[in-house]
Amino acid sequence: MTSGHFEQARIYVVVCVLATTAALAPERAQSQEPAGKGALQAMVQGYVRDSSGRPMANATVFLQIATGSETLATQPQITHADSEGAYRFVALRAGVYTLRAEMGGYEGAIVGPVSVAQRETKKIDLALAPPKASDPGNPGAPKAEKPAQAPAFFDEPQFTVAGVTQATNSGGHGSDTVLRTTEALAKATVSLNKESAGNSSAATSAARENSLRDAIARQPDNFAANWQLGKLFVDAGKPTQALPYLERASRLNPADAEAHHQLGDVEEKLGNPLEAVREYQRAAELDPSEPHLFDWGSELLTHRALEPATELFTKGNRQFPKSVRMLVALGVAWYSRGSYDRAAKCLVNASDLAPDNPTPYLFMGKMQSLEGTPSGESVERLARFVRLQPENALANYYYAVSLWKQSAGAVDTKRDHERSVRVESLLHKALELDPKLGTAYLQLGILYSQRTDFSRAISAYQKAIEVSPEEFSPEVDETLEVAHYRLSQAYLRTGNKTMAQEELQLHDRLSKKTKEHAERERREIQQFVISLRNEDSISQPQN
Repeated sequence: MTSGHFEQARIYVVVCVLATTAALAPERAQSQEPAGKGALQAMVQGYVRDSSGRPMANATVFLQIATGSETLATQPQITHADSEGAYRFVALRAGVYTLRAEMGGYEGAIVGPVSVAQRETKKIDLALAPPKASDPGNPGAPKAEKPAQAPAFFDEPQFTVAGVTQATNSGGHGSDTVLRTTEALAKATVSLNKESAGNSSAATSAARENSLRDAIARQPDNFAANWQLGKLFVDAGKPTQALPYLERASRLNPADAEAHHQLGDVEEKLGNPLEAVREYQRAAELDPSEPHLFDWGSELLTHRALEPATELFTKGNRQFPKSVRMLVALGVAWYSRGSYDRAAKCLVNASDLAPDNPTPYLFMGKMQSLEGTPSGESVERLARFVRLQPENALANYYYAVSLWKQSAGAVDTKRDHERSVRVESLLHKALELDPKLGTAYLQLGILYSQRTDFSRAISAYQKAIEVSPEEFSPEVDETLEVAHYRLSQAYLRTGNKTMAQEELQLHDRLSKKTKEHAERERREIQQFVISLRNEDSISQPQN
């Protein structure tokens, strides 16, 4: 399927809208503004360890300003302990604070209220204890609960992104064709959540930019102005200009999830995937919304952290069972790992959630076009796709391919013949709707070859080559590769050895070019290095 046809999926997918609106931003910024020069000079730092003194790397530490014993209704500042268990909160105002540390599998530790004076550096160490078991004498007694103010995150992930390395081909399964398909599906998955730039006029954007710049010049620590100007540059496709404003916004209000989310977008566009995935993770921890979890998982999928991506999309699906794109993404993750039955089941379920949404069907069609006999459920859903959208070229094409594969191309029995006629009709319908759909001509050629009608097969293969775009595209060139090869075989069957040799040479040159291009793209994508938090394998998360 060409990139142009994948646009159909993007048109119908509902893009996420940022939860934080510009109207609310000034109120949040006001709560973060300093009282005056020198007011933000206090610091709280220390170490997070377990009861035996072992450093608790990546423990989450919360700092909340308080008055007496009552915590104010402001969001806490949040940081994570480093590899030595060290944490630090800087540029604090003088006041009374409550400090809390959490880590999956441990009881939370709370210290406070603690008074911090202006320019004071307060050192506070936190010790996390293992969770208390239920009382043996009272099996129904509840275990210790997390503090009431803990964020509503679904649970602690079982992995950490430890770094990046040179990408390899190990992220896919099977042939190079399947690997290329998994890469195309991963890119398409990421596109399900990318917002298009704002449609405001250039004059309006320029006026908005000038207004925000003036606001920042008057008040550099204005969170709302920094965040909004950074987002304005993101929407305008200027990530380099957006970066300093979003970084400042995240420092001014570390507990703002949208600032971290936008910063993740910017870091990814600037080619910093490690920073991007950490910002996406921070946003999801602060606000475990469907968009934040989806983007975090998509980043992992893009950089071939397939097992963690599967884990995250599985948990995301449990938390948001009505999210179509979460199920689609889970299907892509399973497909990328070679678990085709699970992948197909996810897409079947996604199509049932929203039968009018073309996205699950398009992903389903792309997957089954390269695999063996499709499941009966997949064929039934693609048939429904045609019924619901009879004027959709890809709906007709993918249903035709599924029927053809279901019969394994046999034409011996009456039933096989009837199915073959139905497949031919669907392919012609697809080409009426989209005359440049080269893959449909290719499939027609395969069908005619199966019938030993080589004259019509040659014509179909030639047409597939003719309508394919000249510009390079791995998906288009995949169609061309197969068309040239099958055309050479059809010429051989008709005794035209000269033309057969010419087509085979074209196939070999094109195949080499496609593989070289794919290898260059793979080398450009850094692969995440994953570390497990415990000894339990995450290779088979429950679906």
